[in-house]
This record gives sequence, C-alpha cells and structure tokens, in this order.
Amino acid sequence: MLRGVIQCLHLNLDQMATTPLPRCSPPHVMVMSPVFFHYTITLRSYKLQKSMSSLKVREGEADFNVTGADKPCKTWYKVYGTLPHPHNPPLVVLHGGPGSSHEYLDILSELTRLFDVPVIVYDQLGNGRSTHLPEKNGDVDFWTVQLFVDELHNLLNHLNIHDNYNLLGQSWGGMLASEFATRQPKGLGKLVIADSPASAPLWVKAVNELRKELPREVQDVLDKHEAADTTTDPEYIAAINEFHKRHMCRLDPMPQSLLDGLAWMEKDPTVHSTMIGPNEFYITGSLRTWSVVDRLHNIQATTLLINGRYDEAQDIVVEPFFQRIPKVRWVQFADSAHVPQLEETERFMQVVWAFLRG
Repeated sequence: MLRGVIQCLHLNLDQMATTPLPRCSPPHVMVMSPVFFHYTITLRSYKLQKSMSSLKVREGEADFNVTGADKPCKTWYKVYGTLPHPHNPPLVVLHGGPGSSHEYLDILSELTRLFDVPVIVYDQLGNGRSTHLPEKNGDVDFWTVQLFVDELHNLLNHLNIHDNYNLLGQSWGGMLASEFATRQPKGLGKLVIADSPASAPLWVKAVNELRKELPREVQDVLDKHEAADTTTDPEYIAAINEFHKRHMCRLDPMPQSLLDGLAWMEKDPTVHSTMIGPNEFYITGSLRTWSVVDRLHNIQATTLLINGRYDEAQDIVVEPFFQRIPKVRWVQFADSAHVPQLEETERFMQVVWAFLRG
C-alpha cells in the first residue's frame, strides 16, 4: 500500500486556493498542516461562530418520473442557506452506500454557517426520505448508475440551479459524481470526490488487503460465514464492525449521524443488496465490474480528491482519478478513515472552502 510512503506537504490554505499544486513524489498525496488560516483561528472561535450564526434551512421534494416504476416517485432534499445566492454557487452533496442516506453529510452545512455557501443534501431514490421501491429488489436492470445520473439532473432542474453549481460526492456518491462529470454536464463548476474508488474491482482489492491486517480470529469469522453464506449472522456483523472501526470511522463512539445514515441499509436493503451485495469485501451486485477509469479524461471540472490515511478508499483506488483527470488536486487527511468530514471536521471545511473559492 502507499500509506507507508506518504509525503507531508504543509501548505497554507490561502495558497492552496490560488496556487496550482505541484505533482510531488509521490505526486498525489498531501497531509494538510494543522496550521489553521484566518477564518477559524482556534476550535474555540470555530464553535463560537457556529453558535452565533443563524442558518436558513428548507426541505422539499422533487417529482421524478422513473421509467419502470409502477408509482409516482419523489426525491427528498434539504437546502441550507440562500438559494439562489448572489455570489456563491450551491454545493450539491451526493451520499454514499448505495443505500445509505444523507444524515452523515448534514455536517457540511458548516460550509453554509461559516462561509455562506449554499449546501444541498438529498436522499437518492430508494433511500431515506425519498420514494422506496422494495418491489424492485434484485432488479439490476432498474437500479443502474444511469438512474441516479438522471435523478441528479432532475433535482438540479427542479431547484433551477443547472446553470451554476458545484458537486461533492462521498464514497458511492463520488463514484456517481465522477460518472456525472464525465458527461460534461452544463453548469458544473467544481467537483469534489471524497473517499471514492475509480473502479469497483480496485476497491475490492484494496479492502481485502486491509482485511488481512485484522486480527486472525476476526478474519476466521469472516471466512467462516462467507463460506457458509451466513453473512447476516450476528457474529459476522460483529466482525464487519471491527473492520469499520478501523477503516470507516475511527471515532469512538461513532457519530449518531453516521449510524443514522447506515441504518437505512438495514431498514430497506433494496438498493445496497442489488448494487453491492452483502458487503464491500466481495461485490456481487450490479456494480461489481463498474469502472470510470477509461472516461476520466472527459472530466472538465477542476477536481479535488479526498481520502483518509486509514480509509477503505485506499490510495490505489483514488490514484486513477489523479492520473487521468486533467485539473486535479489530492488531499489526504492524516487522522481519518472513510468519513473525514466527521473525523476532522474543522480541517475538512477549511480544505473544501479553500478549493471552492479558489
């Protein structure tokens, strides 16, 4: 793995916003310095700003005409801040899974609170507060990447922002965002791909390398239940959780917002089981052969790549983005796994804001 050869570049974030990043050796990895720029000098001032600022929030639903669905469908969304905004394009946020929901990304409303960036989160079809279609469980012809690309276009049109917006996709959301960006959609300004693979086979390779670092007894439990096809057994779930403590989120306890987002995959497993399968170690669903690698050169938007040092999205799965997207930067968070927006919130907001305003 590349983790052992990470080069730390201690950069001022104002410089990051205005200066093209050098392709250093290794060319794609930065660990941001703990020096904080003038927006939030200390954690105390950061919390004070949060408590003193007011935040405009509204929720809504966008009608979504879905071919093959036997009922009306809606996409639920939430808007933080003023829309339209006189200066800052909105940041549309795509959650992971597939099959999770938006809750663990509500923290990105800090970009609104601190920097007046409108932020839009939404639950993708089949997830959270959007329309559920359990009758489509196992229908790989229905649950396609194109379905979610169409849903995103529909939401942008509903909100009347398709002429000027930025995207941030996390995990599966970054896979979806990269697919979307390869089609060179109108209005896309900047793109953030966070904790995401450029290829499902690369993802499987990376997480199985991490799996080898688990205690032997945990690996034995995983092997036993996968061989017996008993991956819903509580013993197996407990072993998966041991992996997640190391490579999904290193906070203890895990934030409630993350647990809430993941809980939807148990409440309605339709999307996750159809597109992924039992878990990330062996993808059996419709995404098992997915790759965007050969189309990344089509992305015209300036792109920021993010992952954590301990991330499930190891360097090997992120590197194709860096090598093939023409205008790209890569920031790695030294103390994070798969959710740096929760594990290193203050630094995450600074990095994203510096990129968006640059």
